[in-house]
Amino acid sequence: MAGHGGRGADGAALALATFVTGCTPGRPGSAGPAGPASSAASRAARDAGDAFAGAGAEAERGIVAARGGVDTRHEVRLGAVALGGDGRAATRVVARNTAGSAKSFAVQVDFTDRAGNLLDLTVVLVGDVAPRSTGRGAARGNRRPHGEVRAAVGTTLRY
Repeated sequence: MAGHGGRGADGAALALATFVTGCTPGRPGSAGPAGPASSAASRAARDAGDAFAGAGAEAERGIVAARGGVDTRHEVRLGAVALGGDGRAATRVVARNTAGSAKSFAVQVDFTDRAGNLLDLTVVLVGDVAPRSTGRGAARGNRRPHGEVRAAVGTTLRY
């Protein structure tokens, strides 16, 4: 089923896996542009892939669980970000079900810095939301970011 920008859940999972691992579809094991001038970029992509390996694996599992879903990013709201006692970012997730039957949501939450750089990500599953009702969940990051942290709704699927 088509999602945001014509991508279905499979496309969203592929895009997320591509971002997290630094691989290009059709080029297994690639880590960015080829050539000697891009060695620094390749190292940065590899380091970013390593840094987000745990978060990316969790995110991919959540998105894969929602295959066949519909992109409903506009039906999800996030609360303010707070850093817990363990230093991890957390936010409240509210999903509004506009469908006529109970639905579940897989919500990717991107934790970013002020400039929009990705610091961490996680997927929250909000299950069995009654028709025309809201469901709640909590997103908790996997890393301990420093500085100002913001939360943005990433890929969101209703299924």
